[in-house]
Amino acid sequence: MPRTSACSVRAYASLCTLVRMGYGLLAGAIAAEILATTSMKYSEGFSRLWPSLLTGAGYLVSFVLLARALKTLQVGTAYAIWSGVGTAVVAAIGYLFLGESLGVAKIAGILLIIAGVVVLNLGGAH
Repeated sequence: MPRTSACSVRAYASLCTLVRMGYGLLAGAIAAEILATTSMKYSEGFSRLWPSLLTGAGYLVSFVLLARALKTLQVGTAYAIWSGVGTAVVAAIGYLFLGESLGVAKIAGILLIIAGVVVLNLGGAH
């Protein structure tokens, strides 16, 4: 195999690794954001110390990981995934564990968010 071809394959493999790493960092950012938002509910308006500290730490970790992910991912796609998945999961947590209602309008909104993220990804945004 000619040297240029091997280099091309290695460069492509390196790019794929960077993109996969970007999505891994994005997943971590989403998890931290979900933890922070859920903790905020328990902070009772930042009047309880530990949930308040967990909220701040969770958002700090989330933004750091999101910033790192943006080194290899496009900002529009990454932010859409970060905010969309976070919103959908927090809504599900609210319904399943916090006794919040889940009506037709809320379900439709969550489905529209998910559809928007899918369309961004299908549109070649990565």
